[in-house]
Amino acid sequence: MLPLLLDPDDDLARENAKLRKIVGVLMARVERDIADSGPSYSHYQLASALEEQVRARTQDLDSALRMLSVANAQLTVARQEAEKARTDLTDALEVVKEGFALFGPDDMLILSNSRFSSHMPDAKAKLGPGLKFADYVRLVSQSPHLLPPEGMTRERWAQERLASHRRAHVDFLVQLSGQRWVQVSEHRTPSGGTAVVQVDVTDMIRREHEERDRMLDDQARLVRATLDHIAQGVAIFDDQHRLAGLNERLHQLVTLPVTLMQTGTEFGAIIGYLRASARFLPEMALERLSRWAAAEGGREPLALELRRADGAYLDVLAREMPDQGFVISFTDMTAEREAVAALNRVRETLEQRVQARTAELEQARDEAERANASKSRFVAGASHDLLQPLNAAKLFLSSLSHTALDADQRAIAGRVRSAFESVETILGALLDISNLDIGSARADVSAMPLSPLLRSIDQEYQPLARERGLELRVLPTDLWTESDPAYLRRILQNLVVNALRYTREGRVLVGVRRHGERARLEVWDTGPGIPPDRCRDIFREFVRLDTNGDAPQGMGLGLAIVERACALLDHPLELHSLPGRGTRFGVSVPLIRPPVAAAEPVGPAHGWQAPPLDDMIVMVIENDADVLAGMISVLEDWGTSPLEACDLRDAEALIADVGVAPDVVIADYVLDNGANGLDAIAALRAAHGPMPAVLVSADRSIDLAPRAQAAGVTLLHKPIELHRLRAVLQWVKNASGRG
Repeated sequence: MLPLLLDPDDDLARENAKLRKIVGVLMARVERDIADSGPSYSHYQLASALEEQVRARTQDLDSALRMLSVANAQLTVARQEAEKARTDLTDALEVVKEGFALFGPDDMLILSNSRFSSHMPDAKAKLGPGLKFADYVRLVSQSPHLLPPEGMTRERWAQERLASHRRAHVDFLVQLSGQRWVQVSEHRTPSGGTAVVQVDVTDMIRREHEERDRMLDDQARLVRATLDHIAQGVAIFDDQHRLAGLNERLHQLVTLPVTLMQTGTEFGAIIGYLRASARFLPEMALERLSRWAAAEGGREPLALELRRADGAYLDVLAREMPDQGFVISFTDMTAEREAVAALNRVRETLEQRVQARTAELEQARDEAERANASKSRFVAGASHDLLQPLNAAKLFLSSLSHTALDADQRAIAGRVRSAFESVETILGALLDISNLDIGSARADVSAMPLSPLLRSIDQEYQPLARERGLELRVLPTDLWTESDPAYLRRILQNLVVNALRYTREGRVLVGVRRHGERARLEVWDTGPGIPPDRCRDIFREFVRLDTNGDAPQGMGLGLAIVERACALLDHPLELHSLPGRGTRFGVSVPLIRPPVAAAEPVGPAHGWQAPPLDDMIVMVIENDADVLAGMISVLEDWGTSPLEACDLRDAEALIADVGVAPDVVIADYVLDNGANGLDAIAALRAAHGPMPAVLVSADRSIDLAPRAQAAGVTLLHKPIELHRLRAVLQWVKNASGRG
């Protein structure tokens, strides 16, 4: 009970007063109890009760006094420790060489050391705990020891000092009387107070001033030494046209009398001497120089040529200085003139040598072009050899996907298919680059609508966009153009793949914008953008920009193909990029009116499944056993009845055995013994009548496609895109009336 009535934080006098009040209340209560007990209460009982109550209260009072004594002892120790800590802090601050002051969160001065006010003795007596920061600034601003910056009043200095106090950290330099400087650093403390540190930097500032003066003297000596060692003669005139300085070289070139080479000589006197001596021609040049010097301000640089009587040529250059003075320099050009004459004498011989060298360079250029063409043909040939096994692998993978596989096997097959597709893409890019480099690419320009192209791009790359977590938006259009559909599709494919590959988040937008007689196919992305100094590099082969730390896959051929294909089609290519915001590619194509009654082909709906190809007899002529086996396996999975042959003779024998001509022929272009698939198809048609045919080839030479088209044969390049082959077979079946 008693501890609840006493506060440990009370001092001794307050606690004694409380205890006296408690004893008085207790005694009053005892007396009241005695008075209320009446006459029947015995004196013995009263004395006993009173004694018991006094004993209890005495014990409580002793306990309270002991607690009070302990609390007072603890308080005394705490006060001694606090006083010692404050003394230690004050002593430590006095030891440091810098002036220090600490203001509390209320901007009241808590403590400071003697060095804090040592620079301003007049304010020292007024600096003490409880001083407001604003009053401190006022004292400093009014001190005669403070020298505000030139043009600033003391009131303005105080206002700016208080304004800077609102910042968490500030450093500034203060100049004091007696050529002294103090650097002031002000820091906000975690509790919201302010620590101010003053460092005397007088010695450092003085050393800087001395170093600057020394440097100015050194510069003056350096300028003088430079003037004395340069090849030009130099004369410097002030704004009153009086000679302020000249070098020894001027005397050597102009040979002025000693009386005219004195500081303060008028420019007019020097010009007059040069005219009178008649040692410089033409005289008109001296007149121009005189008129130029007489002009007042705003003189443009003047260049002249003087010729001395001994035949020496001097170039004269006059320039105005900022203070309205001017500098005239004389340069001996005699050696240069003689060199020009010598050069003229050997010019004819040099031209002959240049012609000979040009012929050599032309020969080297021709050899380089032949080497480049040979390289491109080698790439094309090597790619042809690689496409054969790649085509067989794709066929076997397609057949494998129709077999019973567990989840792990399907995953492995999918990764293998993805790897082969990457190789196919790279080989296709190499072939495109090779054809464009050696000039074998030809554009087959025709009228075409842009809508199917954009729709196919949308359907083809939506899965890739979803896989990368991006939004691919393709805007529809009803515009028509004249272009090569295959190359234009390849251009747009490469631009979209490039945008999806480099964009980490956001979206890719594909659309067509009309501009007068032309339209621009645009691909926008929200990728990292392209630095301005790299905008040309991205069109070089095998160059990839890793601007976001995540190097994309690919060989860096897509944009190189785009640039070459656009040049082939005469479609201007535009690039606009903002680093950190995105990139826009634009391909400008001509606009045409849609042909009369032109109908846009309607493709299959999304999710459309091709019907089976049952009962179709397909003759496959292929000399590569692996490719043949893979093709037969795929055709069987599609429900056809394939016949396999390695050449025309085998095909004729199979038809004779079966007794029925095939519904369609699929022939490889390159067969054994110099034979080719086109000739085999022509022979089968001659013997068994017209039949649909597909020519499969890894040869992408420019003359094969026109030959196949002229023969009425569908051409598919290796590796075969199986969905295109199946579409051809489905069309054949539908055309025959069995679909």
